[in-house]
Amino acid sequence: MSVSTSHSPSTSPSPPTSSSPPVHATAGIDAGRWPDVVRPPRASALRTAVAERLVRRALARLPLRVRLAGREDLGLGGPLMDVRDPAMFFRRIGADGLIGFGESYMAGEWDSPDPVGVLTVLADQVATLIPQPLQRLRGIWARRRPAGQLGTRQGARDNISHHYDLSNELFALFLDETLSYSSAVFRGFPAEPALLPAAQHRKIDRLLDLADVGPGTELLEIGTGWGELAIRAAARGARVVSVTLSREQQELARRRIRDAGYEDRVDVRLCDYRDVGGEYDAIVSVEMIEAVGAEFWPVYFRTLEQRLAPGGRIALQAITMPDDRLRAGGNTYTWIQKYIFPGGLLPSVEAVEQVTTEHTGLRIERCDDFGTHYAETLRLWRERFTERAADVEGLGFDATFRRMWTFYLAYSEAGFRSGYLHVQQMLLTRQETAR
Repeated sequence: MSVSTSHSPSTSPSPPTSSSPPVHATAGIDAGRWPDVVRPPRASALRTAVAERLVRRALARLPLRVRLAGREDLGLGGPLMDVRDPAMFFRRIGADGLIGFGESYMAGEWDSPDPVGVLTVLADQVATLIPQPLQRLRGIWARRRPAGQLGTRQGARDNISHHYDLSNELFALFLDETLSYSSAVFRGFPAEPALLPAAQHRKIDRLLDLADVGPGTELLEIGTGWGELAIRAAARGARVVSVTLSREQQELARRRIRDAGYEDRVDVRLCDYRDVGGEYDAIVSVEMIEAVGAEFWPVYFRTLEQRLAPGGRIALQAITMPDDRLRAGGNTYTWIQKYIFPGGLLPSVEAVEQVTTEHTGLRIERCDDFGTHYAETLRLWRERFTERAADVEGLGFDATFRRMWTFYLAYSEAGFRSGYLHVQQMLLTRQETAR
């Protein structure tokens, strides 16, 4: 079941500390909001035993210290993973794989003083954790994405609302003053919180430069966010049409654009990208393709091509994953899809090249990777989210939500730190002679 977006206050306790007893980890969790966290998963004794054997074998050869109920250690030494309830931990993984792994964290059945360190080790070894012969059987046991999460017009609205309409106030607690919810570009590492606004502007300006946005440019932005890119583009003299499916984002973006003095240059529409008309000199989109879904990638890129004026440029910022991992698990239902981004799927650069070549005259002219910058961006968000935990609770988000969100931020950061995930700024142009 997907996370409820209800903001009613919860009486759930704070997450247990590493010294908490391993039993009754889910006591006090709201079963109505988190049924699959509270309810023991359905898994046969055989499936649980096989999962335990595989997981133990994998953990034993990793640079981790895995403490099982305080009585047994596995691993070669490294970041501590404290498994308080091994029986339930293995049962969840046996039933639901990585979904169960994440739900076990949400339930407090395992924890770590350094979750990013633990998850980075796991992400670095993701391709070899399960023996290859068993990986080929993924299609037999792995769950499939629910049909309701497909990126149809209704599905896309529901998927976007699930995440972005949680609460503008929630995002404002951990984002910087630009309200930019995508990777920044820093001058150096480690990054400092005070430098995040400038680093976000640097990212936006690079994208606008890539699209050659300047005075008189007719610009289409797909995915408004909270309006910062539209404001920067309008300040350059562009006229902007920006589309979003989030009503909360539209309302706040319009207010911020009005306060910045660019209401006459920016039109923020509550609109599906497929329903935009007209032609534009430039099109930009920041980390929106991840929500499209592979089934609709051809439609997405054909739409971009149709909206692009002759000689125009498209600049995309996209989170990408390795092509072999996309092909191996692209149809698998994941923890992120269940709890954070319904319908989401990261493309690979190769997949973008294939789709654009087969379905459009668009071609990638330039692709700049800056994944290490996303790891730092996520670290700053995660640390601020942790610091503002009391404020998050004050907005009505219970302890299980806070553990879920902490896991999401740490999980994402680990993906970039391990090099498993990347973020690209891509320039696409239409090759008029290719069609």
